[in-house]
Amino acid sequence: MTTLAARPPSWSGFGFDGNWDVVWYYTLAHLRISALALVLGAAVAFPLGLAGYRWRRSYPAILGVTSVLYTVPSLSLLVLLGLGFGLGLLNDKPLIVALAIYTLAILVRNLVVGLRAVPDSVKDAATGVGYTPLRSLLAIELPLAVPAIIAGLRVAAVSTISLVSVGGVLGRGGLGFLFFEGFRRNRTSEIVAGIGASILLAVVVDIALVLTRRVLTPWTPTRAAR
Repeated sequence: MTTLAARPPSWSGFGFDGNWDVVWYYTLAHLRISALALVLGAAVAFPLGLAGYRWRRSYPAILGVTSVLYTVPSLSLLVLLGLGFGLGLLNDKPLIVALAIYTLAILVRNLVVGLRAVPDSVKDAATGVGYTPLRSLLAIELPLAVPAIIAGLRVAAVSTISLVSVGGVLGRGGLGFLFFEGFRRNRTSEIVAGIGASILLAVVVDIALVLTRRVLTPWTPTRAAR
């Protein structure tokens, strides 16, 4: 995975004028890295969560491993992945994989909690009308677990958006690049732009996930969901 352009735009001057294209460029890069990390993390967390739900004895081990991975310092994990994959540090792949690993503990836990919260009476009723375990999972249990799953995605998304900036130390990381370049060149406007855009991006993504949850679960009272 490469950057969005061969020659990324650079910050000029000490103000915001003429630099909005720079903010936009790195915001898109930040969003792309965050989205890919969340998709990869969800793709791994879903089967792990289902395994922990179906085979209860496996859940403590799965949760333990993902929790340990979550405690590894982000910069250390990023460097180890870059060296271990032989991809070089100036590449987005180690950063995306590292961020995906950090989402596992959150996504697996919320998936299992959401599925376990489905009342036994509902599952028994599904079995009584002839639903197979797989059909019951897909048609009954997963839809009812959506609020918990979306809640986990919200936490994972905001956490991922904030952690993407760590890549700025190595010249990557979307808006994080503006942080470190601003400090290096003593340009406050560049730092403020990077921080402000990161916060705004996290808020927009969180609102989008809240709206998604409301669309997917129209039966859930708004007050109860909050």
